[in-house]
Amino acid sequence: MIPEFEPHFLLKNGHAMTIAAALVPRRFDIPAPEARRFQVDKDSWLLGHCHWQPGKRKDAPVLVLVHGLEGSSDSNYMRGIAEKAFHRGFHVVRLNQRNCGGTDALTPTLYNSGMSGDYRAVLEDLANGDGLEQIFFAGYSMGGNLVTKMAGEFAEAAPSSLRGVCAVCPALDLAACADALDRTENYLYQRRFVSGLMDRYARKQKLFPERYPFNGLRPIRTVREFDDVITAPQFGYRDAQHYYERASAKRLASKIHVPFLMITAQDDPFVPYRSFVAAKISNNPAIRFVAPQHGGHCGFISKHGGVERFWAEQRIVEFCEALAAK
Repeated sequence: MIPEFEPHFLLKNGHAMTIAAALVPRRFDIPAPEARRFQVDKDSWLLGHCHWQPGKRKDAPVLVLVHGLEGSSDSNYMRGIAEKAFHRGFHVVRLNQRNCGGTDALTPTLYNSGMSGDYRAVLEDLANGDGLEQIFFAGYSMGGNLVTKMAGEFAEAAPSSLRGVCAVCPALDLAACADALDRTENYLYQRRFVSGLMDRYARKQKLFPERYPFNGLRPIRTVREFDDVITAPQFGYRDAQHYYERASAKRLASKIHVPFLMITAQDDPFVPYRSFVAAKISNNPAIRFVAPQHGGHCGFISKHGGVERFWAEQRIVEFCEALAAK
């Protein structure tokens, strides 16, 4: 039974919850990680920060974490889940998506919400290379879309080493999320995302000037414009809408067979709750779908203290722990 989410009394507004989760300072009790590169393509690597249990036991479960748009392995929720999971006996791998966390030189490509193959490669490396027997994935926002897409692509053929997947506020319908960001009340989020994306593009341009031109780019003010002008042509999509249609996990959610925990908030400012209803998420018996009225975007700051303060993080660890014990 998943405990009901009871929001902090000051954070019953989706915007307040979202902003507080991003700004509240946190401290973490977790050992220093081992840095490791996972090869995901012939010329691309992801940097992971790995917290191994003593002896790196093969039968200990491992939880692989994937951050959201413009996040990194150092995002608070990544460290928060890692701390909770490590102290419950899990190995933990905090992944950086391509170019994130200062890893621009590890790949010639940008990143996008459809690159689920990167996480299949990490899964295969941990299972076949390290011999780990119980592997779990958890993703937030954009990372949630990626791990959901991966699970859907496996369908009934998921490897036995993949024991479960979790997603918090996954951007399953990228077009709906882009449209939500266009609303006036979401101006600050849109501005922050676009600023980060353009800064990242500028860094890539310095590393690979022939591949990433600046000349001729029209002004970019929204995430959809960035995807129209930059993401889509870089990855062979016709335009942003075509990219959104192909990369969104909503079309694959019905095919998921691996045990799955999906958490979202009905007051998320830019991952619309209606997109989960339209995708009929609750119709899939493999998915445990939890959608409290409050929680904002990846916030879920509870009125309770201790491990319950960041409610979604605790639910992820408990879900994976229950499956690992079977």
